[in-house]
Amino acid sequence: MSTNSSGMFRSFRSFNYRTWFLGGVISNVGGWMQATAQDWVVLTELTDNDATAMGITMALQFAPPLVLVSLTGWVADRFDRRRVLLCTQAALMLLAIGVAALLLTGVMTLPLMFVFAAAFGVANAFDAPARQAFVSDMVSLEDTSNAVALNSAAFNMARLVGPAIGGILIVLLGSGWVFVANAVTFLAMIVALMLIRVNELTPRVKNRRGGGLGEGFRYVWGRPDLLVVFVMVFLIGAFGMNFPIFASTMALEFGRDADGYGVLSSVLAIGSLTGALLAARRERARVRVLVIAAGGFGVASLISAVMPTYWSYGATLMFVGFTIVSMLTTANGYVQTTTDAAVRGRVLALYMAVIMGSTPIGAPIAGWIVDAFSARTSIAVGGIAGILAFGIGIGWMLWSGRLHRRDGRRFQLTLDETRPLSVIRAMDPASFDDRTTATTPIRLVEPRDDKD
Repeated sequence: MSTNSSGMFRSFRSFNYRTWFLGGVISNVGGWMQATAQDWVVLTELTDNDATAMGITMALQFAPPLVLVSLTGWVADRFDRRRVLLCTQAALMLLAIGVAALLLTGVMTLPLMFVFAAAFGVANAFDAPARQAFVSDMVSLEDTSNAVALNSAAFNMARLVGPAIGGILIVLLGSGWVFVANAVTFLAMIVALMLIRVNELTPRVKNRRGGGLGEGFRYVWGRPDLLVVFVMVFLIGAFGMNFPIFASTMALEFGRDADGYGVLSSVLAIGSLTGALLAARRERARVRVLVIAAGGFGVASLISAVMPTYWSYGATLMFVGFTIVSMLTTANGYVQTTTDAAVRGRVLALYMAVIMGSTPIGAPIAGWIVDAFSARTSIAVGGIAGILAFGIGIGWMLWSGRLHRRDGRRFQLTLDETRPLSVIRAMDPASFDDRTTATTPIRLVEPRDDKD
């Protein structure tokens, strides 16, 4: 395992990050098992293959990050993120136990599942920005992009096995026991958070900016590059990332049961894991990678929509997974590593609201398209959204001069942070002189190369 500055696993040099990573893998396996069970329960046990009801469930689960964004970003910036995560993880564990009890006693109904989906969404609304920002608290600035990519790899390693295990357990034991299993896996993350060495965390930058979420909006509005990233992520998040609807309805079209749906989710994760590991090898997140991945996602989705057999459809999902994770991991790393630390929590809350909040818009539409037309039509709409995102990205790169040097149009980012001088010197040697100190505000100008 490489531990040098350019190694794929360089973030593992940090004890805190290693501990976090292991807890995350275990907890994410349970999360994917539960997601598979919840989707299948709504689609086959609480309704008669009603894709619209499934879309509503997803909308209720992902709406809170959008509705509560003004509060969740402030919490991530204002309070101890480790303690926030201990609270949210405990809440999610208790909710999983509640759903398991209702399913095992046979009293679960569709309205009750809607209520629990919304409750999961509220807990995740506070969990997501704190969890994303906490990554940069555990590693150095130069390793943040790598840590984000490895987090994505952990997420997709879990996705590789979680849905398949969940599908098998549904068939063998019933859906209620899958929620019990997920509740147990939350203990891994809670224990990991308790083992974190607090004294080794990166000191938090004091928030000298007021304005709450408004400051986050103003910050993003003043960064055209972030606006483009957010728009691209929204388009694909709303119309292209409704995989539970796509995979479950395609599994039914091919005559498969819950285990067949689980296998499709795991096949998707093969490509996703590959994309995350390749992202971990890159020194920094680049917008051009995000744009190319968006176009690749659009093409792969359109091809998957016309596949004639279960296994040929599954094979195309590997490419879908590869491109979507390459895009999202790059976008996440780019937002984290180029955002002022004083507003990072609020900007990440906005980013997570875009990703998770786009689902309440897109999932019901995707479910309606499945019911009114077909699953293949809904997948094709997602592919078109990917092509549109690619077009927006290319258009901005041409306008901003990223494909041709136009010094006047390249953005500049001020990072007023306390960082080791070696990090500042490595990031921008031209801005460093003998008078620079560890607390000197440094104006970092993104490296001007034609490869962006």
